[in-house]
Amino acid sequence: MRAFIFPGQGSQKIGMGAELAAASAAAREVFGEVDEALSQKLSALMREGPEADLTLTENAQPAIMANAMATLRVLERDFGVQLTKHGTCVAGHSLGEYTALCAVGAFSLADTARLLKLRGLAMQSAVPVGEGTMAALLGADIDQAKALAKAAAQGQVCEVANDNDPSQVVISGHTAAIERAVALVKEFGIKRGILLPVSAPFHCALMQPAAERMAEALAQTPPAAFTLPIYANVTAARVTDPEAERGLLIEQVTGRVRWRESVLAMRADGVESFVELGGKVLGPMVGRIDREAQVASLVTMQDIEAFAKELV
Repeated sequence: MRAFIFPGQGSQKIGMGAELAAASAAAREVFGEVDEALSQKLSALMREGPEADLTLTENAQPAIMANAMATLRVLERDFGVQLTKHGTCVAGHSLGEYTALCAVGAFSLADTARLLKLRGLAMQSAVPVGEGTMAALLGADIDQAKALAKAAAQGQVCEVANDNDPSQVVISGHTAAIERAVALVKEFGIKRGILLPVSAPFHCALMQPAAERMAEALAQTPPAAFTLPIYANVTAARVTDPEAERGLLIEQVTGRVRWRESVLAMRADGVESFVELGGKVLGPMVGRIDREAQVASLVTMQDIEAFAKELV
């Protein structure tokens, strides 16, 4: 059994997708369709920068999705690998959950691009710049992170945002609370706390205004039926019902990304192999969560070709 998985924010970089676009008409079609949907030359920004513009949440989210979908289209059209034939389920990290839904037909590519553009804008504008931030806790498990967040809150928001793997948890909230948490890490047996260069405190209660905007958007563009089950971030559980998934996408804006638990749930359900499309971030996380899992991360044409040959 195989899961196809899709990366989240932070995996963007200048030049992303350029090799695929040069080598494959299928990839070029994806980038062209996203550009048209957004009335924006996002593909040029991905290819040439400037990096500061690509890093903006409103650009990074659709760019990461477009790159992952281009990887998938190349795999499907150029190498004949079909998700429904070669996969058992899908999952994505944060914005990657939208990419996963696009991959299994719940959203069109154009709608996914527009939803993620709006999601990025909504998340960016939910909290005034400087009032919120995030930090990565290295060498922390979920219980240590929760205890630290509770101690550092002092009446402000300080919450676990991402439970990524057994050695990395991300916290999010008011800047002062997150800074207090970083200063307290040693007292909670955590190796290190690193403030992240983010523009907003994602996946915490401060994102409620963004959740409300996404509720409106998803009422207008709800997910349709999907061809494979998805494991949702906020429940780490298998979902097959589009209406249930719509509610979970709204919850996801303020809720914790339970990636570690999602991988364990997929493993418990019999998934042996994880294939990351368009990044090399989730694959290593899966390896740290379960060393027995088989992992592949597909970014280049060489990666895609090698993987497709293994399936034959």
